[in-house]
Amino acid sequence: MERKTYDLWVGLFVIAGFLALLFLGFQVGGYSEERSTKTYNVEARFENIGGLKMKAPVKSAGVLVGRVNDIHFDNKKFQAVVTLALDTRYQFPKDTTASILTSGLLGEVFIGFDAGGDEKNLVQGDNIKLTQSAVVLERLISQFMFGKAAEGTDKK
Repeated sequence: MERKTYDLWVGLFVIAGFLALLFLGFQVGGYSEERSTKTYNVEARFENIGGLKMKAPVKSAGVLVGRVNDIHFDNKKFQAVVTLALDTRYQFPKDTTASILTSGLLGEVFIGFDAGGDEKNLVQGDNIKLTQSAVVLERLISQFMFGKAAEGTDKK
């Protein structure tokens, strides 16, 4: 009988550990947040979105104000079109700037909002006109390297 009791406790411990890992996975993935908040969708176009993914945060002044709802490619303008679901509690002027940023050198990619000064606010279906694409580290390094190489040939 002692062996069965021991096996039962080990089994319960394993199940509790699995549930804890599952809970942590949902916390890290951002799926534990309350989804009952009302949102309105706006679109932004970028030349390069870097590593931006679905459900990425949209932040203003470090505060989570929305999430990336959809990402698709415009075949005519050759741009990435990003649909943002913004919380209705937060209203932004029409001349708000959207930038693709990273937290830290290799951190998460998110969209940062810098509010403008327009008196009219963004509403459902609006387009954000002022955008700044992601900074691609490889492109910066190559520009630096080619710039240094060009400096070396100019001195001769």
